[in-house]
Amino acid sequence: MSFFRGLSTLSKLRSRAGQQSCLSGSVRWIQMQSSSNLDLRSELQELIPEQQERLKKIKKEYGKVQLGNITVDMVLGGMRGMTGLLWETSLLDPDEGIRFRGLSIPECQKVLPAAIPGGEPLPEGLLWLLLTGKVPSKEQVDALSAELRQRASIPEHVYKTIDALPVTAHPMTQFCTGVMALQVQSEFQKAYEKGIHKSKYWEATYEDCLSLIAQVPVVAAYVYRGLMFKNGQIIPLDDSLDYGGNFAQMLGFDSPEMLELMRLYVTIHTDHEGGNVSAHTGHLVGSALSDPYLSFAAALNGLAGPLHGLANQEVLLWIKSVVDECGENISTEQLKDYVWKTLNSGKVVPGFGHGVLRKTDPRYSCQREFALKHLPNDPLFQMVSKLYEVVPPILTELGKVKNPWPNVDAHSGVLLNYYGLTEARFYTVLFGVSRSLGICSQLIWDRALGLPLERPKSVTMEWLEKFCKKGA
Repeated sequence: MSFFRGLSTLSKLRSRAGQQSCLSGSVRWIQMQSSSNLDLRSELQELIPEQQERLKKIKKEYGKVQLGNITVDMVLGGMRGMTGLLWETSLLDPDEGIRFRGLSIPECQKVLPAAIPGGEPLPEGLLWLLLTGKVPSKEQVDALSAELRQRASIPEHVYKTIDALPVTAHPMTQFCTGVMALQVQSEFQKAYEKGIHKSKYWEATYEDCLSLIAQVPVVAAYVYRGLMFKNGQIIPLDDSLDYGGNFAQMLGFDSPEMLELMRLYVTIHTDHEGGNVSAHTGHLVGSALSDPYLSFAAALNGLAGPLHGLANQEVLLWIKSVVDECGENISTEQLKDYVWKTLNSGKVVPGFGHGVLRKTDPRYSCQREFALKHLPNDPLFQMVSKLYEVVPPILTELGKVKNPWPNVDAHSGVLLNYYGLTEARFYTVLFGVSRSLGICSQLIWDRALGLPLERPKSVTMEWLEKFCKKGA
């Protein structure tokens, strides 16, 4: 239940706050028998033993199978292309794009429960899918929504910790600080200090992860509605709304279309396999048995970098710079000139290219479909459409870019801006809220499968030179 309390320093108000199954790694669905558990934890309790046995079998039968050769380019190029991490919740194909437990984004939009008929998928449904590999029923999703609302209460000290920062602190700094302040309630840390058996690690991790997922929208909304943007006018959590809808309304938006956009946004940003900076960082820190709060806070610090999650902020700012200099009715030739001007100044065109994908990001495509349906005449959306035509050929002409196509960041800011969320500096926080679902889902499975401390081997340039000369 939500309730309010006054905060004297800022005079703020705040809140306390037929089924189908998908085979993991496959796009085949099978009809589930009768009704299953409405409780997500019970579902996991049944699934984990069989997945533990599956991992043991893979180790025993295939442990010595080579997955490829490591080259010097890979070592020097940020480990790109190395296969060296188990990540169960999603898989990124260079040509097909992301699949969540085997399902593409269009497939998720088709089969996951929605808040309204024909609407966008509910993030809680994707959370269920990420954790279990099964498409949940609407009843299961509703039960999970209710549980997340019950877990969304924020301790007083969290707000005070955020308030102690300068008002000029970047929203991601405030958000990450809030997550770190939540850490004192970690059930995993308490259980570990009491000597919990390692076979039970996943249970305490589950408790932390579900609470963390529930709490981060409230913390994010507090950051947004604070003095930086909204003068401390805090909006309470609504016990009748779902996860994405509640997040939108706590930010201050009650348009049905904005609620739908937030459901879509959170869903498509949840996970992007394990190699990206935020996901890998969460896994790496978690492998040391750091609790989910510490692990996710570390992931947020990676997400805040301009080569990762901060890019969605940079895209909108860059598009607005085009409009400021050239106007909304810029011609194709003028836009080409501006793109070349950006590139020739040593900068990149934000929102284009991807470390793995070699096609247009499916997350971009579903946002484009949303825009075509709801805001086809918006000038900034039309600018995005022109960029889709102009930028890839220019990047291809440069000959230095393996993927000239737009990624997820090329579109999200324009949609948010249209519905009134115009503060680009806050966009990465939205990304962070979404990413909590994917990172926390994998953290639970990391502990359930007993995955070890991550410790890759590093070498020096001298070692590389000697090794390569020896092999020449």
